[in-house]
Amino acid sequence: MSTETLNAVCPHCEAVNRIPADRRDEAPQCGRCGGALFPGEPVALTTAAWDRFATRNDLPVVVDFWAKWCGPCRAMAPQFEQAARRLAGQVQFAKVDTDAEPELAGRFGIRSIPTLVLMKDGREVRRASGAMSAAQLEQWLGAA
Repeated sequence: MSTETLNAVCPHCEAVNRIPADRRDEAPQCGRCGGALFPGEPVALTTAAWDRFATRNDLPVVVDFWAKWCGPCRAMAPQFEQAARRLAGQVQFAKVDTDAEPELAGRFGIRSIPTLVLMKDGREVRRASGAMSAAQLEQWLGAA
C-alpha cells in the first residue's frame, strides 16, 4: 500500500480531506460531513468557493464556464456529466454559471461559452472553447 496522500476538497462542505492516493477509487467520504468526495457529478462553484476548490484539490479540476441561455452549453451539459461519472476520482468536475458569477468569469477572461478550463495545482494549464462530447472531453483531458 502506498503512503502517498492527496488533498480532496469536499464538494458539499468545502473541507479539505487527506486521503491515501491508492484508495481514491473506493468512494471516499468527507471526514466532516460524510458526503462523497468524488460524487461523479459536476460541482456548482461560486466565486466564494472557487479558491478553496480549485487551488486545494490535488486532483486536476476541469471547470465548465456556462450560462442557462446558451444552447451549446445546454447541449454539452449531459456530456460533461457523463465524463464526470466516468472520471470520478481522477479529475474533479465543476461548473461556473457566468451570469451568476460574472467576477469569476472576468477573472478568467471568459469571452465565449462554453469554455473549459483545466486547473492543476491552482493554476490554469489548458483551455478550450466550444461544446464537446464526453469522448472528446476525455481525450482533451488525457492530452493534458
